[in-house]
Amino acid sequence: MNKAHRIVRKASLPADAEGIMQVFSAAKAIMVSTGNANQWHEGYPSLEVVQSDIERNGSYVIEQDGRIVAYFAFLASPDPTYATIYDGEWLDDTLPYHVIHRIASYPDIHGVFDSIIDFCTATEPNLRIDTHRDNSIMQHVIAKHGFIYCGIIHIASGDERLAYQRIKRIERLKK
Repeated sequence: MNKAHRIVRKASLPADAEGIMQVFSAAKAIMVSTGNANQWHEGYPSLEVVQSDIERNGSYVIEQDGRIVAYFAFLASPDPTYATIYDGEWLDDTLPYHVIHRIASYPDIHGVFDSIIDFCTATEPNLRIDTHRDNSIMQHVIAKHGFIYCGIIHIASGDERLAYQRIKRIERLKK
């Protein structure tokens, strides 16, 4: 599929519910097939989680040729799961940031993370993201896009996640 026909837009329920849940199902299958069976389980993520993302003004889908092919949450700080970091430290813990959560796509759709990062950095230069220790695919794309490993955080369930940060430095032109 051609990335030229790809758009990032706010998600809405119930209109996008079926497409979002199909993307989550495909992403879960990818995770299981690559040895990451424990990150998303027991009905997570659910439409209730998507609704919460919508209420926080941070629920997005990526459409390609009119079809939902990916989902992600892009949420403004503060994020309570990022308040305490273990075995490391944030690159900067003073500036506002946005967090990228719940990235999901179909296995045959390539460049989704590129589209997400392009969209997110156009809004916020200070990004944080986390992933499960078993999610080797996500760890690879996170590192490929310039995120730096910072340490370990714990999500609400108490499970640990590997935490990363990327700050896009904006150089000002001297007049």
